Amino acid sequence: LVLALMVMVVTVVVSLLAGLAFRRRFLGASALFYLAVASLVVPSIIVSLGIGVLFSQLGFQPSWFTSALGAHLTWTLPFGVLIMFAVFNRFSPAYEEAARDLGAMSWQTFRHVVLPMIAPSLVGVGLFGFTLSYDEFARTLLTSGTYNTLPLEIYGMTTNVTTPVLYALGTVTTLFSFVVIGGTLGIIAYLNRLRARG
Repeated sequence: LVLALMVMVVTVVVSLLAGLAFRRRFLGASALFYLAVASLVVPSIIVSLGIGVLFSQLGFQPSWFTSALGAHLTWTLPFGVLIMFAVFNRFSPAYEEAARDLGAMSWQTFRHVVLPMIAPSLVGVGLFGFTLSYDEFARTLLTSGTYNTLPLEIYGMTTNVTTPVLYALGTVTTLFSFVVIGGTLGIIAYLNRLRARG
């Protein structure tokens, strides 16, 4: 859960920054884009093995905060970046120009105009990042170190004698998923109401 929350926050922040950066043309933009989505093409076992070996060579112990976080981000970031690209491709700069004409500074334009309009998309990116990380198995197996995530724990239970704990974990995980989905829909509805009022 902690790893999935960390991945969610980093995915939202980096995807938002990438979406903002790619609104303007800059040198090397195409190469950077293809590099960002390259991990979707490379098999996950190769990416996670490479990250695990790299962190070992650098002298870091594999853990959630180092190698597992990096491995999960290679999976969630491309999706988040692609979603934000789609959002900003449909975003009209006329709203920002109108705010600047009314005397708003750049940060005020972002805070009061851009952010409220893209907030539902950011919630979607966060939920997507959380979900992809929460149930990730292959990338976690080679990079998590001594601490197990829920998929690894469940896998460990299925290789031995099956216990009732496995069924309890399945029930709790299902209920938790419904709570996350319901909370996300509630946040999106609240943001839409705020936008309609403003």
